[in-house]
Amino acid sequence: MPALEVGRICVKVVGREAGKRCIIADVVDKNFVLITGPKAVSGVKRRRVNANHLEPTGEKIDIKRGATDKEVTEALKAAGKLEEMAKLVKPTLS
Repeated sequence: MPALEVGRICVKVVGREAGKRCIIADVVDKNFVLITGPKAVSGVKRRRVNANHLEPTGEKIDIKRGATDKEVTEALKAAGKLEEMAKLVKPTLS
Protein backbone atom coordinates (compact mmCIF):
# COMPACT_ATOMS: atom_id res chain seq x y z
CA MET A 1 0.00 0.00 0.00
CA PRO A 2 1.60 3.29 -1.02
CA ALA A 3 1.01 5.44 2.04
CA LEU A 4 1.00 8.86 0.41
CA GLU A 5 -1.15 8.73 -2.70
CA VAL A 6 -3.92 10.91 -4.10
CA GLY A 7 -7.22 10.18 -2.36
CA ARG A 8 -5.71 8.70 0.81
CA ILE A 9 -7.50 9.77 4.01
CA CYS A 10 -5.03 10.89 6.68
CA VAL A 11 -5.03 12.36 10.17
CA LYS A 12 -2.98 15.49 10.89
CA VAL A 13 -0.73 14.83 13.89
CA VAL A 14 1.03 18.21 14.17
CA GLY A 15 -0.22 21.79 14.22
CA ARG A 16 -3.46 23.55 15.00
CA GLU A 17 -5.42 21.04 12.94
CA ALA A 18 -3.98 18.03 14.81
CA GLY A 19 -6.53 15.25 15.20
CA LYS A 20 -8.56 16.28 12.15
CA ARG A 21 -9.00 14.11 9.08
CA CYS A 22 -7.86 15.29 5.66
CA ILE A 23 -7.43 13.94 2.14
CA ILE A 24 -4.34 14.04 -0.03
CA ALA A 25 -5.22 16.02 -3.16
CA ASP A 26 -1.77 15.98 -4.78
CA VAL A 27 1.75 14.73 -4.12
CA VAL A 28 4.22 17.60 -4.51
CA ASP A 29 7.44 15.64 -3.93
CA LYS A 30 8.79 13.00 -1.53
CA ASN A 31 8.50 15.38 1.46
CA PHE A 32 5.38 17.45 0.78
CA VAL A 33 1.75 16.79 -0.18
CA LEU A 34 -1.26 19.01 -0.87
CA ILE A 35 -4.13 18.25 1.51
CA THR A 36 -7.69 19.39 1.90
CA GLY A 37 -10.42 18.73 4.45
CA PRO A 38 -12.38 20.28 2.75
CA LYS A 39 -12.71 23.14 5.25
CA ALA A 40 -16.53 23.00 5.17
CA VAL A 41 -16.44 19.29 6.07
CA SER A 42 -13.58 18.72 8.54
CA GLY A 43 -12.14 22.19 9.13
CA VAL A 44 -8.81 21.55 7.35
CA LYS A 45 -7.82 24.20 4.82
CA ARG A 46 -6.27 23.27 1.47
CA ARG A 47 -2.51 23.60 1.98
CA ARG A 48 0.89 22.06 1.39
CA VAL A 49 2.11 20.08 4.40
CA ASN A 50 5.12 18.02 5.34
CA ALA A 51 4.39 14.33 4.84
CA ASN A 52 5.82 13.61 8.31
CA HIS A 53 2.92 15.59 9.83
CA LEU A 54 0.34 13.12 8.51
CA GLU A 55 -0.72 9.69 9.67
CA PRO A 56 -2.23 7.79 6.71
CA THR A 57 -5.22 5.54 7.34
CA GLY A 58 -6.19 2.45 5.39
CA GLU A 59 -9.07 4.31 3.74
CA LYS A 60 -8.99 5.86 0.29
CA ILE A 61 -11.50 7.67 -1.91
CA ASP A 62 -11.45 7.88 -5.68
CA ILE A 63 -10.46 11.41 -6.76
CA LYS A 64 -8.24 12.74 -9.51
CA ARG A 65 -4.97 14.54 -8.86
CA GLY A 66 -5.54 18.19 -7.91
CA ALA A 67 -9.28 17.74 -7.36
CA THR A 68 -11.21 20.79 -6.15
CA ASP A 69 -12.88 20.91 -2.73
CA LYS A 70 -16.27 20.50 -4.41
CA GLU A 71 -15.11 17.33 -6.21
CA VAL A 72 -13.65 15.96 -2.97
CA THR A 73 -16.91 16.65 -1.11
CA GLU A 74 -18.88 14.83 -3.83
CA ALA A 75 -16.50 11.83 -3.66
CA LEU A 76 -16.85 11.71 0.14
CA LYS A 77 -20.63 11.83 -0.18
CA ALA A 78 -20.57 9.00 -2.76
CA ALA A 79 -18.33 6.89 -0.50
CA GLY A 80 -20.53 7.58 2.54
CA LYS A 81 -17.68 9.08 4.56
CA LEU A 82 -18.95 12.66 4.95
CA GLU A 83 -20.00 12.34 8.62
CA GLU A 84 -16.88 10.31 9.49
CA MET A 85 -14.58 13.08 8.19
CA ALA A 86 -16.06 15.64 10.60
CA LYS A 87 -15.19 13.58 13.70
CA LEU A 88 -12.07 14.45 15.68
CA VAL A 89 -9.48 11.69 16.03
CA LYS A 90 -6.83 11.36 18.68
CA PRO A 91 -3.58 11.21 16.68
CA THR A 92 -0.99 8.61 17.64
CA LEU A 93 2.58 9.79 17.43
CA SER A 94 5.17 7.24 16.44
